[in-house]
Amino acid sequence: MKRVLDLILVLLSVWVWLPLLLAITLVARLKLGPPVFFRQKRPGKNGVAFEITKFRTMSDEGDTQGNLLSDAERLTPFGRWLRATSLDELPELLNVLKGEMSLVGPRPLLIQYLDLYTPEQARRHEVRPGLTGWAQVNGRNALAWEEKFKLDVWYVDHRSLRLDLKILALTVWKILRREGISAADEATMPEFRGNQRN
Repeated sequence: MKRVLDLILVLLSVWVWLPLLLAITLVARLKLGPPVFFRQKRPGKNGVAFEITKFRTMSDEGDTQGNLLSDAERLTPFGRWLRATSLDELPELLNVLKGEMSLVGPRPLLIQYLDLYTPEQARRHEVRPGLTGWAQVNGRNALAWEEKFKLDVWYVDHRSLRLDLKILALTVWKILRREGISAADEATMPEFRGNQRN
């Protein structure tokens, strides 16, 4: 039923998101140059890797030694706006159509985090990752990692059609209010270094 809901909502709204996707692609090409998209392997359901697609929000600027500058330094004004409005996530609708993601579920994080989770935290991978999730509407990147993982696992244990619809509605509200976009003094979130050291 969840997969059916994903397909119905994405296909019924294609007239809204597809023109927006094409328009942002054009503007991103003009402002940031190629490549327009950021692609990266992320763990999906049961930890199986898939390639996530997002709009690129950072430049490729480096220091005099050729090393990339920090995320905060490379985040462009246009990229900051994309993140504030969550439009950088729009291409992930293609991951939803392919069945790699759901509209609602724990956000797909980095592959290297898999070995750092406790067994309880690893349960967040019992479901498909989502475009938005319970943690996103309850603090997003302003949450500490442990708190975010607790919310992810809570969702796994309580997921339902009604809860998904509630999260989707709350997501729209949170985006309009631009809450929890980043952690304090971070472009997004600090790196997760495990439960003893993060």
